[in-house]
Amino acid sequence: MRLTFIHPAIGHRANESYLRSWQMEPLPIATLQGLTPEHIDTRFYDDRMETIPFDEPTDAVAISVETYTAKRAYQIASEFRKRGVPVVMGGFHVTLVPEEAARYADAIMTGEAEAIWHELLDDLQHQTLKPHYQGQQTDLSQVRVDRKLFKNKRYLPIGLVETGRGCRFPCEFCAIQTFYQRQYRRRDPDQVLAELTEQKKDKKLFFFVDDNFAGNISESRIWLPELAKLNIRWITQMSINAAHDESFLKQLALSGCKGVLIGFESLNEDNLKLMRKGFNTMKGGFSNALANLKKYGISVYGTFVFGYDHDTQDSFQQAVTFAQRQGMYIAAFNHMTPFPGTPLYKRLQQENRLRYENWWLDDNYRYNELPFYPKGLTPEQVTQGCIEARQTFYSWRSIAQRSWNNRHDFFMWRNYFPINALHHNEIRARNGYPLGDESWQGQLLEVK
Repeated sequence: MRLTFIHPAIGHRANESYLRSWQMEPLPIATLQGLTPEHIDTRFYDDRMETIPFDEPTDAVAISVETYTAKRAYQIASEFRKRGVPVVMGGFHVTLVPEEAARYADAIMTGEAEAIWHELLDDLQHQTLKPHYQGQQTDLSQVRVDRKLFKNKRYLPIGLVETGRGCRFPCEFCAIQTFYQRQYRRRDPDQVLAELTEQKKDKKLFFFVDDNFAGNISESRIWLPELAKLNIRWITQMSINAAHDESFLKQLALSGCKGVLIGFESLNEDNLKLMRKGFNTMKGGFSNALANLKKYGISVYGTFVFGYDHDTQDSFQQAVTFAQRQGMYIAAFNHMTPFPGTPLYKRLQQENRLRYENWWLDDNYRYNELPFYPKGLTPEQVTQGCIEARQTFYSWRSIAQRSWNNRHDFFMWRNYFPINALHHNEIRARNGYPLGDESWQGQLLEVK
């Protein structure tokens, strides 16, 4: 049996290359490949960087779907299904809105793949495919990652590794809590170390893609001394509470941690309370946490969101000024996104504040547009405020000024300029980006 994996793009603009900063390795594909028996012939096509050969013979297609890629995923599925090729879909979006995904796939897989993938493949081989497979949470010992399908693909030069899944915090806007039911599980450290050892000869920097590396600080501490022995550089994302634990930060730094992504979200405490993220202000708040990170030489990628109820037109510049004064390595200034299945989406739906019934499928929606009506601003003001915040933060003057705060590590300082330049150059390119291929002329093919 031949199985073709597809990673869909967010969309495509006619006669334009896909944004370079959106071209990291698709780790879910490597995870599925690791679960697939060797006797099954597998192929992989990444819609972000290559043309999908729809007419190439294959027995089935598997597509991992996120909310932003759903429209394009359904376009791709329609092309294969009209050729008589069965399509299987899984991923976050499929789990959040299974009824929608089931309209465009012969089978959907909700939840995690490890406990159900072999059954699905066996049914495919025997042509007894069921319409729905429900995966269950496991202890992650079954996770096997096989990156052979990535050979000769020009991804960003950073190795993606998963050390754990989930997050215990109840943030209103976050789909992670819905998918993982506010649970955090860590992979077997020995398996992770073996995976890193295998890759370190080819990668100079790793990104631990955990939803919250500090999901269980006591468990994280245990394997950091062994991680330090590998002598690698890595970055991750974690909740800000961990930045108040100096002994933990010291261990992070000694083990090779060079930077962390932290969701600051808002400088307004009322917004944070509404987000159910009041813990961001604990123990002296942002300033104390950032001072601790700086003390141990850990760079910061700060993320801020706008459109919450207490935002004003001043909120954008306030966030930029804060990020600049703190010398953040990079920062994101985005509108709040109501993902389906989240408490935020349900609240906005109940308050009749959604601009589109399903913004991720609406032909009128474009990337960087606000898909709901904010209370204190117009949708257009939020979009423009985000653009201007990025332009200010990633101006050449700002990049030069912030570089002085990021000179403590030569490797990070050397990469600081090309990374910031990449963000500078893509500000306008991201705005108004289509969801789905805007030149696609087909019709979405629904399951009868």
